[in-house]
Amino acid sequence: MPESNSIDTPARGFEEVVTLVIKHRVKSGFEAPYEAWLRNIVSVAGQQEGHLGVDVMRGKNAGLDMYTCVLRFCSTDAMQRWLDSPQRLALVNEATPMLADGDQTEVNPVNEFWFAPQADAATPPPRWKQAVVTLLVILPHTLLVPLIWGPLLQLNAVLSNYVVATFLITLTIVVSVVYLFMPMATRLFAPWLSHSTPSKETR
Repeated sequence: MPESNSIDTPARGFEEVVTLVIKHRVKSGFEAPYEAWLRNIVSVAGQQEGHLGVDVMRGKNAGLDMYTCVLRFCSTDAMQRWLDSPQRLALVNEATPMLADGDQTEVNPVNEFWFAPQADAATPPPRWKQAVVTLLVILPHTLLVPLIWGPLLQLNAVLSNYVVATFLITLTIVVSVVYLFMPMATRLFAPWLSHSTPSKETR
């Protein structure tokens, strides 16, 4: 499969967190040099404006090591700047001889990737499993966040306003779930969510 760097991206205008999903199947015998290359490109990507973090997962596909890299960006524009950057293009060209299928990329809104197929899995997990994991993440937030905010909201008349208080509590829950706890939960429950070979977090 030839290398592909051009991808369809969501319509621009409304800024949202997006994930760039990159899958590499490494040729036999190139595992060590690929690992060195991967550490380098992860470091370079982390210095890009708008980069929010990266997870690297390992799996197996047709007997070869499969690496699924999930990079999060603050907007589609930030992601596209990384895709088009000379640093990334040069690094991808460097890695091409080590890859069995080239550089495979796709884009997902961050909430969609929570339950997107990982590594060599063919389909997302059943919706009831998605609902269970989502409930396990959301329920503690709805119980604890209002308790944490409560004493602070009572210190000021503006903050104690129903609309303002609800906004602050909801914002705290959304940010915490999107950036921290939902990605952690999907990695933790990955063996249960999917029947494929469990992937292992390396970053």
